[in-house]
Amino acid sequence: MAVKRIGLQTIAFGAPPHIIAASTIVGPREGEGPLAESFDTVTKTDLYGEKTPEKAEYRLLEEACQSALTKAKLPAEAVQYYLGGDLLNQIVTSSFVARQLQIPYLGLYAACATIGEGLALGAMIIDGGFAEKVLVGAASHYHTAERQFRYPVELNIQHRGTNQTTVTGAGAAILANTGQGPRVTQATLGKVVDYGLKDANDLGSAMAPAAADTLVRHFQDTGTTPGDYDLILTGDLARMGSKMLHKLLQDAGYVLGGKHQDAGQLIFSPQQKAGAGGSGAGCIASVLFGHILKEMYQGRYHKILVVPTGALFSPLTCQQGESIPCIAHALVIEEG
Repeated sequence: MAVKRIGLQTIAFGAPPHIIAASTIVGPREGEGPLAESFDTVTKTDLYGEKTPEKAEYRLLEEACQSALTKAKLPAEAVQYYLGGDLLNQIVTSSFVARQLQIPYLGLYAACATIGEGLALGAMIIDGGFAEKVLVGAASHYHTAERQFRYPVELNIQHRGTNQTTVTGAGAAILANTGQGPRVTQATLGKVVDYGLKDANDLGSAMAPAAADTLVRHFQDTGTTPGDYDLILTGDLARMGSKMLHKLLQDAGYVLGGKHQDAGQLIFSPQQKAGAGGSGAGCIASVLFGHILKEMYQGRYHKILVVPTGALFSPLTCQQGESIPCIAHALVIEEG
């Protein structure tokens, strides 16, 4: 009997793990945005001293992971599992970091929702008694994502207003069965949702139905409403997807109102001309582990619902005329 399940898709952890340490590192453009002071490190250049943006992305995630370990005062061998993911083919960024860390590794891919999957699985591993400490991380880079999913930036291709700007950044956190810090108390794992949208230049709208589906299921499974949370943080729906999310939830009988914020809208200012907002696996990872956790430490938020979203497509599937299937996972994080 699955005694820790609530409803159809939600898990209530019997011994909720703590986020005992977290670290973030972002690129120069993100460092010019409104959340600049929330990040641990802001690089001076996108390449960060490396020859290619792919190598720079690897370095960002490695430094975020090492910094989280340092903050927790833990050697790598004290962590039983590393759960990591990114946007590059075969999640090579995370795998190369795993090569360096020498921690048993589970590579994850949920696109921009990867950190949500990592936190949920990490919490399950700890709550199940299979580990005491788990490292979770995710990263993305503007130049690597543009090259893989659209065109090399050197071609100066004109973007549409619905396009989102991939965040150059990484976030990592350590979950532990004991210690101080916010607790991951529940997780609602989402289903793949596909409304048939095919425009890779408007991923926010494609992902919004998945976010709505997971949120409705979470509210139904737990018997809660938006009013039970201090904040509902999505990522990365940005401007277009956030509008659609509010409409879909309103149709389902839920009004988010001022409870909702989106990581893709928070990380850049309108003056930065980042299109509809930010995106990428590093977007919500850096916003959550930087800005939002610091707000929780300061007592502004006591109980939040985090809903990372991801578009599970590839350039090849788009070229073949496929629609864009999407995913969203929800996590309840409460003060420790």
